[in-house]
Amino acid sequence: MKQFDSNPSDTPLANELADSNQRLQIANATSVKKPKATRIFTVSNQKGGVGKTTTAVNIAAALAIKGLTVLVIDLDPQGNASTALGVEHHQGVAGAYEVLIGDLPMSQAIKQSSTVANLYCLPATIDLAAAEMELFTNFAEADQRYRLRRALSEFLDTVPAEYCPDYVFIDCPPSLGLLTVNAFAAALEVLIPIQCEYYALEGLSQLLGSVDRIKQSINPKLKLSTILLTMFDSRTRLSTQVAEEVRNHFSNETLNAVIPRAVRVSEAPSYQQTVLTYDKNSSGAIAYLEAAIELANKDV
Repeated sequence: MKQFDSNPSDTPLANELADSNQRLQIANATSVKKPKATRIFTVSNQKGGVGKTTTAVNIAAALAIKGLTVLVIDLDPQGNASTALGVEHHQGVAGAYEVLIGDLPMSQAIKQSSTVANLYCLPATIDLAAAEMELFTNFAEADQRYRLRRALSEFLDTVPAEYCPDYVFIDCPPSLGLLTVNAFAAALEVLIPIQCEYYALEGLSQLLGSVDRIKQSINPKLKLSTILLTMFDSRTRLSTQVAEEVRNHFSNETLNAVIPRAVRVSEAPSYQQTVLTYDKNSSGAIAYLEAAIELANKDV
């Protein structure tokens, strides 16, 4: 009978582990550029379930782990970003609602993440669900869209230099209401997570149309700078096709880093953590670390 040599170090799993370890070592050894001025992103996609909040908190955590100061503004009434960052956001906690509606200075509502140094969050409570209607009914049209921009500008102008964030990421609801419009008005750049599935490109075209309208009527400084492919499944041809299509149309904006479908990424928020602190050696954590490094170091 023919004998087959088995080498446990030369199996698909072993090769995958070796590749992950090498990528993690490279990422850990790579420094990130400190921006000359605060970069303000809105993380947005009108399609739900694309990894928008997951992207916002994990990119933010990765940059903070790399030594930068990062602020996440949670504008989604569900408060999922606040949960993932380990920040209290129950009713009665001052947060985005009080800043937008009550003119509370942002510095009085920002909380530090319980898991990552240099990472801060303006939390969202359930009160934020009423903010859309209150913005519409209680403020003049010229003021409704710029409440967040004004509050953030005042914060950045008054915060001591050592605490001034290098990055701000605004996590939006999956709709184009006044909360999302406020995020677009306050931001300078747009980060779009795109799920590698069938309807991704259709949703992207709708979102780009919204960005163009916002740019023309509300915020001419806004620009789409970054696209991140999420929930990539290398076993399916569809994921590869979607990724190729996006790169063909947006070669300059699309990051080389791709976020895989990964259990650890979806598990982390239930432990009030990002995947970077929940399991730093997992495929999702490594991918988000790579994406954050690329975002920080690429020319825009």
